[in-house]
Amino acid sequence: MNSDSPLLRLLVNGKSAQSPVLRQAVETARQQGARLEVLVTWEAGDAGKFARQAGADGVSRLLVAGGDGTVNEAVNGLMRLSREARPALGVLPMGTANDLATGLGIPEDLEAALSLSLDATPHPVDVLRLGEHHFLNMLSAGFGAEITASTPKTLKRLLGGGAYSLMGALKAWRFRPCPARLSWPGGEGHRELFLLAIGNGAQAGGGQRLSPLARLDDGLLEVLAVRQFSSLAGMRQMLAELRRLPASGDYVEYWQADRIRVMADQPLTLTLDGEPHRLAHLEVGLTPGAIDLLAPRDCPLLTPAAPSP
Repeated sequence: MNSDSPLLRLLVNGKSAQSPVLRQAVETARQQGARLEVLVTWEAGDAGKFARQAGADGVSRLLVAGGDGTVNEAVNGLMRLSREARPALGVLPMGTANDLATGLGIPEDLEAALSLSLDATPHPVDVLRLGEHHFLNMLSAGFGAEITASTPKTLKRLLGGGAYSLMGALKAWRFRPCPARLSWPGGEGHRELFLLAIGNGAQAGGGQRLSPLARLDDGLLEVLAVRQFSSLAGMRQMLAELRRLPASGDYVEYWQADRIRVMADQPLTLTLDGEPHRLAHLEVGLTPGAIDLLAPRDCPLLTPAAPSP
């Protein structure tokens, strides 16, 4: 192994550390000359701490093997560093939903995903922020967040993304809407929210596509607001409108903005890239080009490069 090659570091969620497939992928990368170190998380906060340390150690690429929550923790760690000290970020999908990795088009095969992270050209992407919290993919509030928060971990492991759909079917009729006032550049209004999604990525909740126009590098966040239905016919219409995104309808609104404020009558159940929170007042903005991401050349969440003259 060439000691002059760039220093790379792989953060592995402790639950995945014994994966023979991952171990083989790491061994293959090292045999091919990668100077790859491996760190394993033990408890909450480790991924963020290790990400900050990677910047201090001069790591050029930080690869994260885990789910959306582990990636989110690493992103928050990177955002505590100066821009020039942040390593490029790669993702190896090893969680339950893997919404960010799926949206990016990262292969499920771990050896292919690791090879991609080692070879891809870094691309600067925006990072969304909510107070002291940062996220790459999506914030959801209302019904979607309730399902994510209430789905047992054992059910997620058993059914994968399908667990979210099962819990949703069980809870949809008992859900109470969340009254809130939304304001953004060029608009404002009161909504009885069934679902609110604010994101940079395309999907959440185990594969539900919520923002078809999303780009990680366009300086805009996506907003999806779904109002509560009161009948079976209303639910059917709402579902039909969701299938027609990005068009808006009677129940579904979709738009883009560079920031948004949400003032709810009571604390909302939220998830930020799968991690739970409860807040009544939200101000979501973004930091353009904050992190260099390692993604496929044809990544659907990145603006296509202009053709060469």
